[in-house]
Amino acid sequence: MKVLVTGSSGQIGTNVGLALLDRGDSVVGIDKRANTWTDKIETVQLDLAKASVEDIPKGPFDVVLHLAANAKVFELVEQPQRAMDNVQTLFTTLEFCRQNKTPIIFASSREVYGDIHHHITREDLADFVVAESPYSASKISGEAFVYSYYQCYKLPYLVFRFSNVYGRYDNDAERMERVTPLFIDLINNDQPITVFGKQKVLDFTYVDDCAAGVLAGIDRLVAGKVCNQTINLAYGQGWTLVDLVNLISLGLRKEPDVTYEPSRPGEVMRYVADISKARELLGYDPQTPLSAGIPKTLAWWRESGALK
Repeated sequence: MKVLVTGSSGQIGTNVGLALLDRGDSVVGIDKRANTWTDKIETVQLDLAKASVEDIPKGPFDVVLHLAANAKVFELVEQPQRAMDNVQTLFTTLEFCRQNKTPIIFASSREVYGDIHHHITREDLADFVVAESPYSASKISGEAFVYSYYQCYKLPYLVFRFSNVYGRYDNDAERMERVTPLFIDLINNDQPITVFGKQKVLDFTYVDDCAAGVLAGIDRLVAGKVCNQTINLAYGQGWTLVDLVNLISLGLRKEPDVTYEPSRPGEVMRYVADISKARELLGYDPQTPLSAGIPKTLAWWRESGALK
C-alpha cells in the first residue's frame, strides 16, 4: 500500500508514518517543515495553504491521510487567518484526491461538538450551526467539504474526530504549545504553570491508541470495508486538567507551582467521547488511560533526552 500523509512531521503523522513503514507500506509525507524526529519518512516540504494541486506528488496513492492543520485552539482565536489556512489546505488536498480518484481520511476534532455538557458525545451530536472558535469552525468546514465531495463526486472518505492526543513525538514546543508537553516542561523545570479551567474535563488519547485506530481505518477504507463514516477516536474517559498536573508531578517527583484561571475564549470545558462506533467498525480497543499514558510519555521524554 502507498499512503500520502499530509502533516507528516507532526506527532500523529510521525507515529502513523513510522507504523506504516514498519509493516512494509510505502509512505510519502507532505509538511511545511522538516521532520525533526526521523528521516525515515520521505517528506516533501510544501505549504498546502499556498500550494496548488500540481505541487503535490502524483503517486499513485491508495489513500491520502490528511492531518495537516494549525491546531492550537486559543492561538487561532488570536490569529484567525490560520483557521482559514486549514480550510484552504484541505480544499487543495480534496481537489488532488478528486482528480486522482484517491480516498481520503480527514483529521477532524472533538472541537466540532462545541462546549456541550453531555457526559458522552456521539458522532451525530455535532452542532454544525454554532462554532466555539475559529479552529472548530475550520474543522466543521472541513467535514462539510469532505461530505460534499462524496455527495458530488463519490469520493470515499473517513472522518476521524481526535481528542487531546499526547505521547511520543510531542515535545516540540517551539512549533506548537500543547497542554501535556507544556505542563511536563514547566513542572520539570520548576516553573509556574497556569491551568485555564480547573473544572475542565477532557478525553486524553495516548498516541499509540490513536495510531492503531488510524491504521485500522486506512486498511478498512482501502479494502472498501468501511467508508463514508465519521468516527470518534479517543480513550472514552474524562480527566480534569488537575488530574493531568497531578499525574505529571507524580511521575517527575516534583511539587507543581499551579495558578488557576478561568477558561479562555473558544476552549471547550467538557468532552468525553463515545467510542462505540470505533469499536464496532474498526475493532478499536484503546489500551492506555491517562494514568498509564503519562508514565509512558515521561519515559520517552527521558529516552529522547528532553528531560534533564
